[in-house]
Amino acid sequence: MRALRVLREVDVIACEDTRRTRALLSHFDIHTPTLSYFEHNKLTRGPQLLRQLAEGKSVALVTDAGTPGISDPGFLLVRDARAAGVPVVPVPGSSAVVAALSAAGVPADRFVFDGFPPVKPGRRLNRLTALREMETTIVLYESPHRILATLAAIDEVFGEREIVVARELTKQFEEIVRATPAAHRERLAAAGVRGEFTVVIPGMGGPEMAPHDTPAPLDTATSLDTAMPRHCGALVSLSAGRRWRGRGRERRVYCVGLWAFPRH
Repeated sequence: MRALRVLREVDVIACEDTRRTRALLSHFDIHTPTLSYFEHNKLTRGPQLLRQLAEGKSVALVTDAGTPGISDPGFLLVRDARAAGVPVVPVPGSSAVVAALSAAGVPADRFVFDGFPPVKPGRRLNRLTALREMETTIVLYESPHRILATLAAIDEVFGEREIVVARELTKQFEEIVRATPAAHRERLAAAGVRGEFTVVIPGMGGPEMAPHDTPAPLDTATSLDTAMPRHCGALVSLSAGRRWRGRGRERRVYCVGLWAFPRH
């Protein structure tokens, strides 16, 4: 895979969590040095990585799950690299937004991705109300700590409209469930809330979900467990030191996605 080749060839890998990334690297016998880069050190670590790029070194940016730059600080490093004259070249990988939409069975020719809803209840309700007026499919992220409160707010704004709640997408315990917001809340409160969530709310103008469909998780856990590693992630490779094809040296940024955290 091109992504694995990038991980082997870069000078350093910047990680959201070096422990998780080292597990990935060990699984593929990759020994590239790692460095932490995450929300709470982005302002100090970012300039360090930019200096390495300016010196001609190559850097790969890796997130724990999903695609770097989507609802995480990776976009800052990409933005600053571009500002420094380093071209950005995407090599796509896993993304919860696209994965959830592809399995939700709702219209996705137009949709709005709104990231994580506001934390404060009043602002959360106001934002959801504004999104409802757009009458298109909506995709949200939510943490396990706030998913029940967000589902309650969705219930208040959207009523009994069936929505899709996806959990731990592309990982071992992936779960995709279609139900009303109230049913989701009851189910999660009873079973316990674990993992990261992606919520898909179909727009008013789209076709209704079949009323006979039972709100049960799609049977994906078994096939995912046998077909791919238990934990999944993605990476962005920033390279100012070399190009991966052809001859010569060229300042360039490669954005690479990868599902590949090994089994424990």
